[in-house]
Amino acid sequence: MSLGSPGNPAQLNAEARWDSFDPVAYVRNNYRTVLPVDAEIMAIVRAHFSDHFRRLPGPRVRGIDVGAGANLYPSFMMLPWCDEITLLDRATPNLHYLQQQLGTHDHGWDAFWRELCPDDAYATLPGGPWERLREVARVEQGDLRALVDRPEQWQLGTMFFVAESLSTAAEEFHEGVGCFLRSLEPGAPFAAAFMEHSEGCWVGETFFPACDVSEFDIRGSIEQFAEHLVIYRVGEPGEVRPGYTCMILACGFRRAGSSRTRG
Repeated sequence: MSLGSPGNPAQLNAEARWDSFDPVAYVRNNYRTVLPVDAEIMAIVRAHFSDHFRRLPGPRVRGIDVGAGANLYPSFMMLPWCDEITLLDRATPNLHYLQQQLGTHDHGWDAFWRELCPDDAYATLPGGPWERLREVARVEQGDLRALVDRPEQWQLGTMFFVAESLSTAAEEFHEGVGCFLRSLEPGAPFAAAFMEHSEGCWVGETFFPACDVSEFDIRGSIEQFAEHLVIYRVGEPGEVRPGYTCMILACGFRRAGSSRTRG
């Protein structure tokens, strides 16, 4: 059981000061502009989702962005394909931020939407991203790990920089990955992003630790729940902030009959 090291005890999810999270500072520090790593991630996920849904006739699906927080581009990537998107987050400040964006939005996010518009499914979306997001998005307070009680509810999912940010405990990281993937129906496409070897970061006046996970750890946690899994290493060390080696992007489909969580 890996819960920390001598002199550096683990901080578990229950101990984190989530209601001290400052979404305005987070956006200012991370999403003021579209960084090359953001553009690369969006291009990969855009193609992953578009290639899948273009082959499928019929109604749009239900999507979920787990730990939506103060990052709107994962929900943007799902917009053409969803009649409903659940924006799930635990922190009260993040919930307020998301509700605010569904009202009077920050135009800085428009640049992220434009990164998706080389694909006609995004460029021709009726009403554009904001009207569509207001129609389909539902902000919900909830803990990632509570999704264990909501198996196979969504047909599309994203989870960006969440599981490794729950705590410093590897067990909670693996549990979070499993809960996310088990919440998707078999065959559902997903995209999940992680900071490799993250040392945690300051958000506003509060430090939030992270679980130190490698590409090997991430792949091992996901692959039991996924098929056609592709792992990408994107970005450069320190491109967004100090204290991580690169971003890991995992794209795949929920495997049928893989309900076991990793202990």
